[in-house]
Amino acid sequence: MAYYYLAAQLPALAYNQGAPMTSEAFRELALTQLSAADAALLDYCTLDPASGPEDPYTGPLPAVDPAFIDKWRGWERALRLNLARFRSLKVKREGALPDAPDYPTGAVAAAKAAVAMDSPLEAELFLDKARWDAIEAFQGIQYFSRNTIYGYLLKLRLLERRALFKAEEGFTEYKGLYTAILAASGR
Repeated sequence: MAYYYLAAQLPALAYNQGAPMTSEAFRELALTQLSAADAALLDYCTLDPASGPEDPYTGPLPAVDPAFIDKWRGWERALRLNLARFRSLKVKREGALPDAPDYPTGAVAAAKAAVAMDSPLEAELFLDKARWDAIEAFQGIQYFSRNTIYGYLLKLRLLERRALFKAEEGFTEYKGLYTAILAASGR
C-alpha cells in the first residue's frame, strides 16, 4: 500500500540535524493514516530489539511482514551480539563468547570498528550513523511505501537518542564508572 499523503508531508531528515518532531508525535500522526496491519508493525520500529513485541535474543527472529522490519531487526540483533562478542574479546573476558552471527556484514563491521574506538561517545555516534545508513538501505527507492514510514520513525528515534548525548556529563560518568570497575577488580 502506498502512503502518498503521509510521506509527502514529512519534513526531510538529516543525520547531523535535530529532529523536526518527536517520534511519538510522528507515531500518532502515522496511526491516523496507516492501515491497521501496517500500523500494528510500528511497534517493531524500535532501536532496542528487546523492547518490541518479541524478544530477538531467545532464538530466531519471528518472521513479520514487511521484509524491512525483518532486515532491521536482524541487523540490530547482529550488531548488538557482535558488540558483546568483540567487547568480551577486547577485555579478555573468560568463559564462552556470545554467539554472534557473521551476517549482515555491515553490522559486524560496525561493531568491530566501534569497539576499537577509544572514545565511548565517538563509538556511539559511529554506531548510530551505521544504523542510519542501514535504515536507508532497507527503505529502498519507493518513497511512498510503508518502508519509508517505518524508516522515518526509526530515524526520528536515532535523532532523539543523539540529542541526549552530552559529552562532558558522559565523560564524567565514564570516568566514575571506570574508576569503580578498577577498584572492584583490585587494580
